[in-house]
Amino acid sequence: MSTKISVTINGIQLEVEPGKTILEAANEAGMIIPTLCYHKDLCIAGNCRVCVVEVTGQKRLAAACATPCEEEMEILTNSLKVRNSRKHIIELLLSEHNADCTKCYKNGNCELQELASEYKIMTQDFLRLAPLKNYTIDQFSPSIIKDDSKCIRCQRCVRTCAELQGVNALTVAYKGDEMKIATFFEKAMNDVVCTNCGQCVNHCPTGALVERNYIEEVWDAIADPDKHVVVQTAPAVRVGLGEELGLEAGERVTGRMVSSLKRLGFNSVLDTDFTADLTIIEEGTELLHRLKKALAEEDQSVKLPMATSCSPGWIKYIEHMYPELLDNLSSCKSPQQMFGALAKTYYAKARKIDPDKIISVSIMPCTAKKFEADRPEMHDSGFRDVDYVLTTRELAIMIKQAGIDFKKLPDAKFDRLMGESTGAAVLFGATGGVMEAALRTAYELVTGREVPFENLDITPVRGMEGVKEASVLIEKPLDEWAFLDGIELKCAVAHGLVNAKKVMDAVKEGTSDYHFIEIMACPGGCLGGGGQPIPTNPEIRQKRAEAIYAEDGGMPLRKSHENPEVLKIYQDFLGQPLGEKSHHLLHTKYTGRNRF
Repeated sequence: MSTKISVTINGIQLEVEPGKTILEAANEAGMIIPTLCYHKDLCIAGNCRVCVVEVTGQKRLAAACATPCEEEMEILTNSLKVRNSRKHIIELLLSEHNADCTKCYKNGNCELQELASEYKIMTQDFLRLAPLKNYTIDQFSPSIIKDDSKCIRCQRCVRTCAELQGVNALTVAYKGDEMKIATFFEKAMNDVVCTNCGQCVNHCPTGALVERNYIEEVWDAIADPDKHVVVQTAPAVRVGLGEELGLEAGERVTGRMVSSLKRLGFNSVLDTDFTADLTIIEEGTELLHRLKKALAEEDQSVKLPMATSCSPGWIKYIEHMYPELLDNLSSCKSPQQMFGALAKTYYAKARKIDPDKIISVSIMPCTAKKFEADRPEMHDSGFRDVDYVLTTRELAIMIKQAGIDFKKLPDAKFDRLMGESTGAAVLFGATGGVMEAALRTAYELVTGREVPFENLDITPVRGMEGVKEASVLIEKPLDEWAFLDGIELKCAVAHGLVNAKKVMDAVKEGTSDYHFIEIMACPGGCLGGGGQPIPTNPEIRQKRAEAIYAEDGGMPLRKSHENPEVLKIYQDFLGQPLGEKSHHLLHTKYTGRNRF
C-alpha cells in the first residue's frame, strides 16, 4: 500500500496519493481550478494554461492538470499572479474567438463563455483577431458542423478522435498563429473517414463543433395541417433528457418525455424500443440460421462471428476500415431505420394514412443517426424512411422553446401500435445491451428455457470495460437445434471504436473464436452518444447505465419475443422473421468505402 504525501494548497494541509496531479488534489479538497483542454476521458495535454497555479519556489506558474503533487509542495490556486494570468489567457483566447455568443448554438453551454463570465472580462485589452482571419464553416455533413471561428485549439477533439475512437479524422495543422484543427487535406467532414459519432462534439468546450440541427424543419412539419408527424424515441434518451432540463444525471424521465412530446404537437408518440424488440427477433433468428449452416450443414461460406449492425458510427467505421469483413455484419437495419420503414408501410396502412403525408421524426442520443437516415439504402418504404433526426439536446431545446415546465409534467404512456416494448429493448441504450437482449431470446428459442443467469441479468456483458467477453453453454436444446448441444456460445462486446479495432483485428487475423459480437461506436454505448447532454464523463455515463438497468428491471415484460405488438406485426403484416417482407423492409447491405 502506497504511503500518502503531504501537500499544502491555499494554506490547507492535505494528504494525497502519490501520482495525483495538483488539479485532482485540489478538486478532491473542494477547491475548483478552471480548465479548458482537460477532460476526464482524455490524456493530459496542458495546452490551454487556464489551470495554472503558483508553486512556492518555482519561478513559472505550473499547469495544475499536468503537474503531479510532490512531498511538502506548497500551492496557491488563487493568488493575484494566478488570477491575472488566467484572465489574460482568457482574454487572448477571446481575441481569436468569434464571440457573437447570442447567435451561437452553444450559447449557455460553452466553457469559454462561462470562464469569461466568471472572470468578468468586460474590456478587450488585446487586438481582436477573429474578424480579420479567413475562417471557414463546414456544413456539408448531415451530422456535424465545424466552425473554425469558434475553435480555441485546445485539441480535445483531436485527442477524442484519436484516443477514444482511433479514427484520427481530425488533426493539428500548421504552427504558431496559423495553427488550426483540420481534416485530411482540409476536406469537408463529409468527405473524410469520419464516422459521424459526435464524440468530438461532446468534448468540444465551445461551439466549434456542434450537431447539425433540424429543429425548425420539425416545427414546420408539426404546424402543417396536411402532415401527420410520427415521433420515435430511443432508449438512451429517457435516461439523458432530464440533464438538459435541470434534473440530476441518470434520472429516468420516460413518462414526462412522452408527455412533453404530446404537448409539442406530435400526432403520434411511439417508441424505438418496439423496433429494438423487433431487431432482436430478426437478428437472433439470423444468428441461429448462420450457426445452423456453419455447424450442422458445414457451409464454409457462412461468415462468423456475426456482428451487430445497430450503431451507425460503427457501420461507417467498418465500411472504411474493414470492408473485407462487411459480410460478418448482421443484415438487420438499426431499430431507428426499421421503425422508419414500418411507419410508412405498416403504420400508414393500419391508420389509413397516405404515407406521403407522414413525417417520421426520431429522437436519438446519436449524431450518426442523422447520417444514417440520409443513406441511400434507407428508402425501402418507397419514401425516405426517417425524415428528421433530432438529438436529445435538440428535443430539450424544443421543450424549452414551447415553454413547458418539464419538472411538473405528469407521466404519459406511448401511443399504441409500435409503442409497446420490453426491458430487453431498453437495454439497447447501454453497452452490452443488444447482446444481453439477444441472448435472452436466442437461448430461450433454442432450449425452451430462460437464459441461466439470475433474474435474466447477463452481468458478464455489463460494465464499462473496453472489451468484455461472455459465454453461454447450450445444454439440452430442442430437437430442431440438437446440433448446438454442448456448444459454448462465445460473445464479445466492445464500445468506443478504439476497442472495436482490437476485436476486429482479431477477427481479421483469424485468432478470435467468437460466434457473436456487439460493437457500439460511443463510450458506454448509446447512453454516451454524441447527441447526449453535455458534459459527459465516466461518472455521468455510469449513472445513465444504472438508470437503464433499473428501467429494464421494472418492466413487466423483459424478453423481446414476448412483446405482444411484435407478435402481432408478424401475424398481420411481416409474416415471419427473415421472411420476404421483413427482408425487404428491415434488412440491408453495406458497401466498402475509401480509407482516406
